Amino acid sequence: MVVTGGPGETALTREVAGSLAVDLGGRTTPRALAGVLRLADAVISANTGPAHLAAAVGTPVVSLFAPVVPAGRWAPYGVPAILLGDRSAPCADTRALTCPVPGHPCLEEVTGQDVLRAVHKLIQERRS
Repeated sequence: MVVTGGPGETALTREVAGSLAVDLGGRTTPRALAGVLRLADAVISANTGPAHLAAAVGTPVVSLFAPVVPAGRWAPYGVPAILLGDRSAPCADTRALTCPVPGHPCLEEVTGQDVLRAVHKLIQERRS
């Protein structure tokens, strides 16, 4: 596992990576990030730039997809993708840059097991 993030997220990436993953937080240029994503079996990301960069280099994506924008238009395109989250949450289609609803109800029901199941499904589909 590899954890990535921007220069302002190094404390977070260090915490998330712990001793189980490689921490590349703040250490990748966009080009290097594209290379890391291209080599991955699957990418887990919010509905942000890295999810689309992963799709652009052909890597399947599990997206923790806040419904502030429509999935039909803004989900990763051209690769197998699984979107996790409640697309009917109160923040749907608000285009908000920060969550307008306390508690992030669109993603609070997503568990680590949900993410793992989605990754396993994408990897199995890719191999068959």
